[in-house]
Amino acid sequence: MSLPPVDRRAHETPHEPALIDDRGALSWSGLADQIERAAARLLQFAPGPDHRVAVLGDNAIPTLVTHLAGLRAGVGTVATSRQLMVGELVDQLVDANATAIVAGPAGAGVAVEAARELGLPVVTHGTEPAGHAFDWEPWLKAAPATPAPTDRPARPPLVYTSGTTGRARGTEVRWVSGDIADSAAYLAALAARSGFPPGPHLVCGPLQHNGPLTALRHLAAGQPVVILGKYDAEAFLRRTEEWRVTSAVMVPTHFQRLLALPQDVRARYDVSSLLQVSHTGSACPAEVKRAMIEWFGPVLTESYGASEAGTLARIDSTEWLERPGSVGRAQPPFEVLVSDDAGRPVPPGETGLLAFRAPEGRGVRYHADPEKTKAAYLSPGVFTLGDVGHVDADGYIFITDRAADVVVSGGVNLYPAESEAVLRLHPAVADVAVIGVPDPDFGESLRALVVTVDDEPTAGELDRFCREKLAAYKCPKTYEFVPQLQRNAMGKLDKRAMRRPYWRSERTIAG
Repeated sequence: MSLPPVDRRAHETPHEPALIDDRGALSWSGLADQIERAAARLLQFAPGPDHRVAVLGDNAIPTLVTHLAGLRAGVGTVATSRQLMVGELVDQLVDANATAIVAGPAGAGVAVEAARELGLPVVTHGTEPAGHAFDWEPWLKAAPATPAPTDRPARPPLVYTSGTTGRARGTEVRWVSGDIADSAAYLAALAARSGFPPGPHLVCGPLQHNGPLTALRHLAAGQPVVILGKYDAEAFLRRTEEWRVTSAVMVPTHFQRLLALPQDVRARYDVSSLLQVSHTGSACPAEVKRAMIEWFGPVLTESYGASEAGTLARIDSTEWLERPGSVGRAQPPFEVLVSDDAGRPVPPGETGLLAFRAPEGRGVRYHADPEKTKAAYLSPGVFTLGDVGHVDADGYIFITDRAADVVVSGGVNLYPAESEAVLRLHPAVADVAVIGVPDPDFGESLRALVVTVDDEPTAGELDRFCREKLAAYKCPKTYEFVPQLQRNAMGKLDKRAMRRPYWRSERTIAG
């Protein structure tokens, strides 16, 4: 039986760098050792088959080590935002049945408070341990000598995405399909389909999201990974040249910040090593994508999908230049469908609700939420992500609007229902609607349209009120006081009508 790729690299090239972050590097032998130790320790925290360990998504080596150790030991990990407030984190920990937390400096304070409230152990890295927290290095060194078993059931990481009800819901990542016997078989399947070309992969986005977390697949395949602690355009170029990076996952905001660099800075760095830049999260403005292809070459590949479904469509640079604005053709085993308001199929070129037919086991599903799972389906085996668009005669998909109440800002899905629910609690707010408006940096941002009772609160007052209960990125960026909100004939908020004045065309989303 051949060694897993990480163990093989630890044997063949023990001193070569495997995992690099802003603080240093971990060799292949060091990575293999830390994975083995962390796997044994995670089993002590989560011995039951339904137990999970929450990992706050700091962009640092221990984050990926913990997730990979969870895959190695058959311990489910939960990719959790380091920006959550204590109440939000507690809600996710309870929902995921988390029995421990691993956190870095950005989320350590909130993690310790949440752990104290729930009586959970917490391990912190990159910061002085507070309260009853374990320190990462001593915690690893105290691992039992007996290796973790490899025959436990496979437990893919759980990521959280907010729902239109205003409450975050979890979904397991969809990196491997089919029946997997155990954790060892899952890791082997993961290593066989990294999805990126050989060579160093650069992590640009927060490791709490599905896209950046796909770096785990590359690492499991025995390929090095470089982590940017915080995205900075010139740092991206510097790391790409320094490590001869061959791949990255990015969002349009990353591209816009790269293009905003002075020409002499852009020319200073060699990016010719890049073979594949996958971009996802939100629609990329055509002029931005053309400029990036001219600079990086035809290495951009756009993926359309969702954490709860996986990649549904894909398009490379050459195809996109022939069909600007398309997100590509449906990827097997998915089949794209377009229907009108009555659910009837429409012919090629006509706009309607986009849906996808999936075989058994490949459709949308949410953790511990059968009602939300059911709501995603239009009929058995046919689900929608809530996007509106059309499909041309050759099967290429074009997205033009959203039926779902979601705003995609900087590649992150934001659900207005969350901030609306909080703002309605303010005594001076009679009614509120949160919509997506154009943003030069993030594509879209949240704007609150507020109807007040009597005394008009200030925007700053409402912002502080919202931030006391929600992570800052979920709160509106701007506030506008209006006499009334637009509603349709059924009395429901007409979000599209409210968005229209802010956009330059009939398309009322970014891209």
